[in-house]
Amino acid sequence: MNKLFSIFVLGLIFFASDLVAQEQSFEKALFQDKEDFSYRDIMLSSPNTGNYDLKYYRFDLNVDPAVNFISGSVTPRFLVTKENTNKIYFDFNYRMTVDSIKYHGQIVNSSFSGDFELKIDLPGNLIKGHLDSITIWYSGNPTTSGFGSFETSKQYCADTVPVLWTLSEPYGARDWWPTKQSLNDKIDSIDMFVTTPLGYKVGSNGLLISRVDKDNKTIHHWKHIYPEPAYLIAIAVSDYAEYIDWVPLKNGDSLMVLEYVYPCNLDYAKSKTKDIIPTMQFYIDLFGDYSYTFEKYGHAQFGWGGGMEHSTMTFVSGFSHSLLAHELAHQWFGDKITCGSWPDIWLNEGFATYLEGLTYDFGRRPQTWENWKRSKRNSATSSPHGSVYVYDTTSVSRIFNGSLSYSKGAYLLHMLRWKLGDDNFFQALRNYISDPELIYNYAKSSDLQKHLEEQSGMDLDEFFKDWLYGKGFPTYSLDWGYDENSKLFIRVYQTQSDESVDYFEMPVPVQLIGEGIDTIVVLDNSYNEQLFTLDIDFKVDSITFDPDQWLCARVQDINFLNTDQFSGNNNIQVYPNPFSKEVRFVVDGDIKGELSINIYDVEGRLVAKLKRDNKNSIYWSGENIKGNIVDNGIYIYKIVSDKNITTGKILKF
Repeated sequence: MNKLFSIFVLGLIFFASDLVAQEQSFEKALFQDKEDFSYRDIMLSSPNTGNYDLKYYRFDLNVDPAVNFISGSVTPRFLVTKENTNKIYFDFNYRMTVDSIKYHGQIVNSSFSGDFELKIDLPGNLIKGHLDSITIWYSGNPTTSGFGSFETSKQYCADTVPVLWTLSEPYGARDWWPTKQSLNDKIDSIDMFVTTPLGYKVGSNGLLISRVDKDNKTIHHWKHIYPEPAYLIAIAVSDYAEYIDWVPLKNGDSLMVLEYVYPCNLDYAKSKTKDIIPTMQFYIDLFGDYSYTFEKYGHAQFGWGGGMEHSTMTFVSGFSHSLLAHELAHQWFGDKITCGSWPDIWLNEGFATYLEGLTYDFGRRPQTWENWKRSKRNSATSSPHGSVYVYDTTSVSRIFNGSLSYSKGAYLLHMLRWKLGDDNFFQALRNYISDPELIYNYAKSSDLQKHLEEQSGMDLDEFFKDWLYGKGFPTYSLDWGYDENSKLFIRVYQTQSDESVDYFEMPVPVQLIGEGIDTIVVLDNSYNEQLFTLDIDFKVDSITFDPDQWLCARVQDINFLNTDQFSGNNNIQVYPNPFSKEVRFVVDGDIKGELSINIYDVEGRLVAKLKRDNKNSIYWSGENIKGNIVDNGIYIYKIVSDKNITTGKILKF
């Protein structure tokens, strides 16, 4: 895929050379400008939609992919959940025109009570438990938001051919249809009727029931019988070429994968989409039956630079393995079970990102798997003050931050796998994805934690507190050598990139190498400067931190200490701490010889280097290596003498 798409792109993901021509893959996320598409001070969903439960929607829409316009009607069927309901509200953009609303054939009054809230006055009071419906006729040029909730463009490989698509996540459904877009109600089933000029095909959720030509137009009817959140309902319209990839199933049946692609891209698409077959089979083996077995899976090509996991028909811009694997994973994690709040978006995106990686792990492509982990870990640790949990859901850029919701969310799962072990981890995920209270419904992080704890018997409160709700990541340093009893010792030091976490308690894997042997030991590290003494039956020449990349962490340095250094003690005072202009390191007079002090920031980057110069006091004025005064914040000092190595924290204010 050579075309450069817009700034909405998640970012380039590079994989090993066995991925053809370093093909780019994209998904939602990571705006560089944090102010782009900010939803601050805008009501995200109406608080007044809690008096009914949506059961069904019928869409009767008219669109032309050459024109940015929509008209038609929606008929929701709903169950009243509160007594004496005489008003009903929908999320809808006030810039659209409401042509009329009928309730049992009677025109009823409506008004916009806010920019995104349509209020409908009913002619009487409805009782709780009453099943009813209403029809809303509307039209207009939708105001697009987020990633482009309603867009028209041209096919990139045939720039005279129009294409129209919708992409409603997270808050864009209201831009093009009256809806209820809060994450607490799924529509049980839908019928989607879309009328277009002749020559076009419409892709949507579910199964295509009919396609009828009439009066120089085509009426396309799609039916979807599974519960669905508003943001996953979608249409895509163009002059698609159509073909089918079939996925053989173990029961002898086959699953249809319907492909709607640009005709000018047909041959290339056919060469790539068949990769979905082993990926689908792998996910089914790992997590159970495809979520929409009675319908289909499919892809519809569209003009946004990435992919969107609309249930049963993902919209994609290209056909790289990583993109198709990521979006297919959402059919389980994100569509079958949907995050119950936008702060928990990692339950969608972290899972899909990790499953994408698992296709390399279990696909026996070890180098690609190692490259994938390195890429995600580097991405996750590029945000020293960010959390996986989203505290600001008014910003679309924050919800879909690539470093946090995607990469760090995936690494959170990877670390849980390390902590629990494969058997418990994958069984817990199978229990979660088949929980009858959650399937085709919503879930929050606590629901996943419950299944992980029940399967493993572990208390994961501290893990989730640090890694989900806490910010940043740890940076490790290791001292190692042999003590006076010839026992191998390893001392573990950890600094945290953000003060929200006191300490990341984790099992730390360390590889020991020597005499032609290598082995991995696991250090159950729970506090700073923790000392581990090990009985090892071979002479260790070197050690490696986390060789298989299990931890979302950085390593600062690994130091070999002789016996004197291990046994010694640096008696050094540091004051004032906190400091404003200058901090003083006062050395005990018994410590002779060379002594150096390195100053690091919380991300492990060297800031300053200080030397003793035969004096008992060493001063640091806050200047970095380049001679500039550093910003206020926490810094880590490391003191190295002929007796020992000592670390600590200082605060500049």
